[in-house]
Amino acid sequence: MRKCLATGEMKPKKEMIRIVRSKEGEVSVDLTGKKSGRGAYISLEREAILAAKKKNIFASQLSAEVNESIYDELLSLVDKESK
Repeated sequence: MRKCLATGEMKPKKEMIRIVRSKEGEVSVDLTGKKSGRGAYISLEREAILAAKKKNIFASQLSAEVNESIYDELLSLVDKESK
């Protein structure tokens, strides 16, 4: 079980997406859940992603600059899941 940063809900790891910060400070979406680095989880829901973007949760949690493209990638994953 993992905790969603945006909603605070505990969910199985498979229902969430991991965002990871590498040692170099690069933030990326980790679809495999196996990349090395500091990870944070978010529910695969549009509302959760938009809340995380608005509050800039990943930047504070991962202590790194989070590019706008990360949120765009997450939203496109949600769109793919819902189809």
